[in-house]
Amino acid sequence: MPPFFSVIIPLYNKEKHIEHTLKSVLAQTFSDFEVIVVNDGSTDNSLDLVYTFSDPRLQIFSTENQGVSQARNFGVSKSNGNFIAFLDADDIWFPHHLQELKNLVEDFPNCGLYCKAYEKDYFGTTTIKGSYKDISHNFRGIVSDYFHNSLTDSIAWTSSVALPKHIFLSLKGFDTALRSGQDTDLWIRIALNYQVAFDTKISTKRIITHNQHLSTSKNRKDRLKIIEKYKSHEASNPSLKVYLDYIRFSIILDRKKENDMTTAKKLLDDISLNNLSLKQRLFLKLPATYLNILKRLQTLLLKNNIYLSPFR
Repeated sequence: MPPFFSVIIPLYNKEKHIEHTLKSVLAQTFSDFEVIVVNDGSTDNSLDLVYTFSDPRLQIFSTENQGVSQARNFGVSKSNGNFIAFLDADDIWFPHHLQELKNLVEDFPNCGLYCKAYEKDYFGTTTIKGSYKDISHNFRGIVSDYFHNSLTDSIAWTSSVALPKHIFLSLKGFDTALRSGQDTDLWIRIALNYQVAFDTKISTKRIITHNQHLSTSKNRKDRLKIIEKYKSHEASNPSLKVYLDYIRFSIILDRKKENDMTTAKKLLDDISLNNLSLKQRLFLKLPATYLNILKRLQTLLLKNNIYLSPFR
């Protein structure tokens, strides 16, 4: 019989984390799964560390470096399970994660996406629990409005979700034309067509390093493609419109910090300011110099266990 879950782990230069990640998978209380590691052209010792594991459920594939979306899609193409669970190579599952995802599948069998709550580990010093808009602390069930409920932190985060393989394939998986926001794009496609189940009991830890937090990836501008992709939907879906305006807000701040005022002004014209909080509207008025100062201040406060965000 095929395994219940196929766990897909894309791997690119994560030698500092991959051992802990794999150990967290192999320590799951629910054991009916396979693990597919797709080495996406790593140039460090990541792959050698994976080969130190001898569990029969583990399969290892290597490809040329083509990006995380291609690696995940390739992993799914090699999978045997009926449900796909994703895990990034620097994140951690708690031992009950897969069992609780399986319970969600059994209790809410017709959903397109199954999500577990997560916490974010900043720099190894500060842990922040995910916060979900208008979701009670002990919620377990089908969310009423995925886009509204994801305005603070996203209900779906790649290392904390599972979905039916046939739905992933029907939607053609992650969009490899996107270099940033590929996961957000897939969750939007699913939420527009299927119900989403969620359990607020935390079962995953997202590891965020100093470099990840400070980086301003040149690929973030690709998120503009996501907005264009769903413009035709937002006119008839008010909660999607608010959700996309939050994405516009984030891109505007990023573009202003990169001195790309043309893109920032274009996005500002498309935002319905009433969809943003007062704090967010004030952020939009700040020049790049102040935004960079606030970013550095946010990082300093995080190191002292204080988390400030324009989304909270």
